[in-house]
Amino acid sequence: MPKNGLISKKVVDALNGQVGAELYSSNLYLAMAAYFESVNLKGFSSWMKVQAQEELVHARKFFEYILDRSGRARISALGEPPFSWESPRAAVEAAFQHESKVTGMINDLVALASAEKDNATFNMLQWFVAEQVEEEKSVDEIVQRLKIAGDGGVGLIVIDGELAQRKAK
Repeated sequence: MPKNGLISKKVVDALNGQVGAELYSSNLYLAMAAYFESVNLKGFSSWMKVQAQEELVHARKFFEYILDRSGRARISALGEPPFSWESPRAAVEAAFQHESKVTGMINDLVALASAEKDNATFNMLQWFVAEQVEEEKSVDEIVQRLKIAGDGGVGLIVIDGELAQRKAK
């Protein structure tokens, strides 16, 4: 439980782990962007670059929150993400699976904050709970469209053109 308004070591450690997870997410989406460039799907690549940037913003939010609560922020070593997928659909399905994993991590943080009676952290995490709903929805919409379009042809080109329109928030 936090003492004197400061954050507990247990919560700080968990939030630092999430900083690393968000940085890994950014690297994963950059790897996906590079994959999509290699198969001439520049719209998919652009979408993933925007996603990578969003993940950096998420990491920064956790980092700054730790500092705001007088915690010690740490940056851990990151593993190398995959760099190749069987198909565009397989890459986007991997992105969806990754977002589902991150949702679970956020849910675990919420449970920890609740158990530690850390209402400030619990409150801060609600933004991430809502963000994960949006993240999963946006990636799942692409997966569902790719299931209809298939792994090639005009449908894929149409989706690629639409994804190129995504702008950073």
